[in-house]
Formats: sequence, C-alpha cells, structure tokens
Amino acid sequence: MPPVENVFDLLSKPIRRLIEEKGFLGPTEPQARAIPLILEGKNVLLIAPTSTGKTEAALLPVLDKILSSPRIMGVKALYITPLRALNRDLLDRILWWCSRLDLKASVRHGDTAIRERRKQALSPPDILITTPETLQILLNAKLFSRHLRMVRWVIVDEVHELADNKRGSQLSLGLEKLRWTTGRDFQVIGLSATVGTPERVASFLVGVGRSCEVAYVPVARGMKLKTVSYTHLTLPTKA
Repeated sequence: MPPVENVFDLLSKPIRRLIEEKGFLGPTEPQARAIPLILEGKNVLLIAPTSTGKTEAALLPVLDKILSSPRIMGVKALYITPLRALNRDLLDRILWWCSRLDLKASVRHGDTAIRERRKQALSPPDILITTPETLQILLNAKLFSRHLRMVRWVIVDEVHELADNKRGSQLSLGLEKLRWTTGRDFQVIGLSATVGTPERVASFLVGVGRSCEVAYVPVARGMKLKTVSYTHLTLPTKA
C-alpha cells in the first residue's frame, strides 16, 4: 500500500465523516503508523505512550473492515482488556463510534447482569468488549461460542499487563481455543505501553509461528521539554 499524507484518507467515507465530527485535525503518530498495517491485514503490536490515540488506531481500521464485510449474525471483533482498564472512558469511546456506524457493541464481564447476557446470546453484538477471564467462559458457553465463530479481528489492550503472568497464559490459551472455534486464524492487534522486549511481546500476542509487525512510537518523541534557569532573583522590599 503506497504511503499517503493522511492515513485517515484510507478509511471509508462514513468513518471519515465521524473523524471530522470528532474534530480530529489529523492522525497522531501511532495512528499514522498502525492504520495502514491493520488495513493490510497484518498482525500488529502498537507500542506508544498513553493518550496518543492507540484505541482509535486499532478500532477505526477494524470498523472499516466490518463495514465492508457481509452483515451476518455473530461477533465480528473482540476488544479484550484487563478488568482494571475496562473504564467508562474506554467504553464511551468505543460505543460512540459503533452507534454512529449502525454497529452493535456490548460489554461482557463477570458483573454483567443476567438480562444483558441473555440479550447478547439472542442478538450478539458486532463488537464485544470483554476480559481475558470472561473470554474463557464464553468459549465454553454452548450458545455464545457459536457467535464467536464469526470473529475475524481481535484487539488486545494493555498487552504489557498480560505478557509475563498467569493471566497472559490464560489469554494465549483462550486465543488458541478461539482459533479452534472459528476454524481459521484471525487478525490480532495489540496495544501496549513501552516494553523492553517488543519482539517477545509480539510473539506472545500472536502465538508461535505467526508474524507480527511492531509499530513503536517512543515516549520521548511525544514530549516537549523546556528548561528555565533563574540566575538572579530579586525579592520585593516592604514599603
């Protein structure tokens, strides 16, 4: 895919209209690095500082792909995040984009009400926001596991919190079981803060034998420092 001046131009008109509505003047560096790779269908690990637009960098190209796919019943994309990171701001952002694109997004975790769970089982969302632990439960649910057969994209948020512990092992097993459930592979996008070994984290994200592009945006590149030196300070005198 040839380089473009504004990677938002690669997205469909409905998404570009919403980008204008949001008032985005242009892509952030993480978005400029990740969006073309995701649109090409590559597995991507995006490493960038907090508040640099990582969520939209992963979400917008996936939404673009969902819009261009046949409208069939089932979960098309999973957004997996640790429970700690499952905050109101994240949910509001994802739900804002989906609602305006006529796509359904739902949240599923251990505290989800029974009524909402039943609703999701009968009418599955296009995008399901969930946790690594809940994914394991859903894969064993007779009815909902059928909806997961339609998954084509998986976004894993806060990868750095999962890569070196038992929860990460649980996620890896869950993704392999999801591949068995779908009967095919799917595109994986990981979002992470700075890590010391990007290649190892990328390998953890996609599993053995699969390729993954690393898009790394250093913290220092997004910082502006100014040094002010006071060589002489005169204190005011009393009148």
